[in-house]
Amino acid sequence: MNEAFRKFAQYVSVIVGSPWAFFIAFMSLVVWGLTGPYFHYSDTWQLVINTATSLITFLMVFVIQNSQNRDGRAMQLKLDELIRAVEGARTGLVNLEALSDEDVLQLEQEFQKLREKYKSRGLPLPPDRPKSP
Repeated sequence: MNEAFRKFAQYVSVIVGSPWAFFIAFMSLVVWGLTGPYFHYSDTWQLVINTATSLITFLMVFVIQNSQNRDGRAMQLKLDELIRAVEGARTGLVNLEALSDEDVLQLEQEFQKLREKYKSRGLPLPPDRPKSP
């Protein structure tokens, strides 16, 4: 089921992200708006667009979230591979997303202090060097 949903979500993401999907959605709104006088702008006329957009939005949330999760994991793996491949890189940053919020905040403060130190001296940030054993 996971593989089928992944393929479905990927396919739907490509389709709904196309200019044609935008054009169809836009034209649907135009047609709906133009039919307003015919239906005397009734509650039912309004309910049709509200229901349709609510259902489409509800379902698209899951499709978009699936695509974003997959893209995020793929990007994280690519970055991890780059960190591991670069000599002298801080490999402790590979699993950064698993750190607690406090640990991430502490690391962020470390980097901020480093940036301020070099900025105050007018120097470019140096590449990170491995610590001596």
